[in-house]
Amino acid sequence: MSRLGNRNIIIPKNILIKLKKNVISVTGPLGTIYMKRIGELKIELEEKKLTIQRIENNKYNKSLHGLYRMLINNMIIGVLYGFKKELELKGVGYKVALDNEKKVLEFHLGYSHNIVMNLPKELKVEIKNEKNQNTRMILRSYDKQLLGIFAAKIRSLRKPDPYKGKGIRYINEYILKKAGKTTVK
Repeated sequence: MSRLGNRNIIIPKNILIKLKKNVISVTGPLGTIYMKRIGELKIELEEKKLTIQRIENNKYNKSLHGLYRMLINNMIIGVLYGFKKELELKGVGYKVALDNEKKVLEFHLGYSHNIVMNLPKELKVEIKNEKNQNTRMILRSYDKQLLGIFAAKIRSLRKPDPYKGKGIRYINEYILKKAGKTTVK
């Protein structure tokens, strides 16, 4: 039995939810998010609350019940407040440049070439370069899934090194460092 799926979702005042066949759309002050619905779930929209129920009680629908409740709840939180992730570039010469006109990020990560990434339109990026500090990137979006995927792609460009800790990491991420080789005398 899904305990999360049985909870009702309370809808704030300035959020508009539309249910069409297999598409759920949530509109708020920060934007609009669409999601396709799969499985045999019954979604009912009342004045100030949204309920999700299973039509059939098979294993597949049970697994989707709590998932869809949380996805819809995250959509509401996203268009109302938004989400953010912070990344840090640690290493000598590691830099990132943002071109707001072209919506492009250009990374200098110690490779023989620069890495260029196009930004999705739903994503906003802020770069902080402070003296004697590592470069920080703040990613903001109203779509939690897109934000997590894009932050993971950026981190995968140069994962943190287990010996020195150089690379791209999330803020407050703990890197387990290995001891280097030692010689016996």
